[in-house]
Amino acid sequence: MDKGTVVVAMSGGVDSSVTAALLKERGYDVIGITMRLRGGEETSSGRGCCSVDDVSDARRVCQTLGIPFYAVNYREAFEKRVIQYFEDEYKRGRTPNPCIACNMFMKYDLLLEQALDLGADYLATGHYARVLYDESRGRYVLRKAEDRRKDQTYVLYHLTQEQLARTLFPLGEYEKSEVREMAREFGLRVANKAESQDICFVPNGDYGEFLRRRMGDSAVAPGDFVDTEGHVVGRHEGVPFYTIGQRKGLGVAVGHPVYVVDIQPERNRVVLGSRERVFAKGLVASKANWVSLPRPDGPIRVNAKIRYGAPEAAATLYPEEEGRVRVEFDEPQRAVTPGQAVVFYRGEDVVGGGTIEKSLALA
Repeated sequence: MDKGTVVVAMSGGVDSSVTAALLKERGYDVIGITMRLRGGEETSSGRGCCSVDDVSDARRVCQTLGIPFYAVNYREAFEKRVIQYFEDEYKRGRTPNPCIACNMFMKYDLLLEQALDLGADYLATGHYARVLYDESRGRYVLRKAEDRRKDQTYVLYHLTQEQLARTLFPLGEYEKSEVREMAREFGLRVANKAESQDICFVPNGDYGEFLRRRMGDSAVAPGDFVDTEGHVVGRHEGVPFYTIGQRKGLGVAVGHPVYVVDIQPERNRVVLGSRERVFAKGLVASKANWVSLPRPDGPIRVNAKIRYGAPEAAATLYPEEEGRVRVEFDEPQRAVTPGQAVVFYRGEDVVGGGTIEKSLALA
């Protein structure tokens, strides 16, 4: 039985490769597409993704599976929607999440649109997540992966109902070890390929040097470290090199441990304070997207995740106007960081999420 046509976003890694193999095995007409996102530095794989070597790996996987393969040039869009965003957020003293921006704008905007233009019914990726339609809610639901250690729903909170209706996540039912074993069974050369680790457009993971090269020394200029009273206590190397909650690498000796508690790019200052000042009772987020539930009319209980590697924290969510939400934690949370995503869960389901604008200080 023909299940329709699906475009698989091929990164050249084991996850997207097994995704394509599984979907072909299940009766879909599969097309592999790799997004070419980078320019002159696209020379070797390193530990990122989307390099020349990765494109070659994706092409070989498609040849092995006997499916069509295309490489599409999205470099201009990637520069504008991901790299420029990355730079602009650091200029604002915020900490961006480029992987979320890439998923949002490149995969589920441009690539999904291209897939539909090609006559495909679905877009599939190698993310560890699950999507299903709940008849009782009349909504598509984004659900955590079976392999909790690999769950990637945090970077997918932005998906709309329309996008979820066209999205397949076949790896959501499997453990990572099972995926590698399937890759070997399918005869895929990438079965033992290492996972990408770094931001793909930042060579060697040195984002400070990357920003300095793009923005110039004047835009990444040294400035003052100040305490919470505004007294100068040292000199910093440039606002983009610091993030909320940071303790290491400050080079300041004041007789007790200090942490970054605020960043003031307009004054080129980084504010240092005690460990207690790093904790917040809540946050305000913007650009809220509601996934497994419609926008609530009043406060609801959720578990909130304030960064990819953070544990979930029990909280009450208060919807506000213009796509904003206020979140109050049951217990204070450390290093609530503007620019990062906050994602809300109820059990296994993603309620929604947004972009952190500010933390709410402890009284």
